[in-house]
Amino acid sequence: MIVVSGSKRSGTSAWMQLLAAAGLPVIGDRIPASWEALAADFNPDGFYESELSAGIYYRTNPHPRSGAYLFPEQTRGHAVKVFPPGVVRSDVAFLDRVLVTLRGWRAQSVSMSRMRAGTAASVDPALALAPVYEWWSDVFGLLRDVATRRYAVHFVAYEALLADPAAVIGEVLGWIGGGDRAAATAAVRVRPEVDAPGDADAPAPPPDLAAEHVAVFDALHDHVRRGVPLTPSLVAELNRTDAALRPRLLAHNARLKDAAVDRLLAEARGGP
Repeated sequence: MIVVSGSKRSGTSAWMQLLAAAGLPVIGDRIPASWEALAADFNPDGFYESELSAGIYYRTNPHPRSGAYLFPEQTRGHAVKVFPPGVVRSDVAFLDRVLVTLRGWRAQSVSMSRMRAGTAASVDPALALAPVYEWWSDVFGLLRDVATRRYAVHFVAYEALLADPAAVIGEVLGWIGGGDRAAATAAVRVRPEVDAPGDADAPAPPPDLAAEHVAVFDALHDHVRRGVPLTPSLVAELNRTDAALRPRLLAHNARLKDAAVDRLLAEARGGP
């Protein structure tokens, strides 16, 4: 499969739209029924969500309701959106090409905060992870997975796509091995209020995030934006940064699990 991945609000839907415009078969609903209320404000051209967004593995393939099984050899040219945790748990036989879109953490944080505000009823603020930490967890998780399993991957900055759509789309479709470049380029939509929040909208880093870690985030994004390989020194910095941040991310995951258990127990007792 041609897997499109990246942290939420980093351009995954845009890439699915472009690959569909290029003529590639896609897996996923353009606008799932449960996302209709968000489409107008966030992705009017579609989200392309599916059960496979959580990964292509035993819980999703065969399909949990229909029982239909996707065979790797039958889906080589199909594009599907899978978020980073799902890529990590996916069977490597399906990871023919993994296109990762990376957006600067500041712009991604603005967009993510806006989306959370639009779905505030379903999000417990006490359990919400700061968007910058979600950004880091996703991108480092993918980097570590690629280094471990060594599947074909291409990282591209969302900002680079907006700056020069024809060149970036041409490079990506050439790497994939096909697709209508002109049609995909014509499908690019830029909405300044969504794609390029102003400096005044940029959030300050969380108070518990060290300046040295922010510098590493920015260096990683800059390398991807410019399309240059990661240097050994930057890789070492990435590993050190994750070692410092991992305990708080694991603690957050533990809180989420505890909250889920509490909800299940409350439901079993017939409580709220």
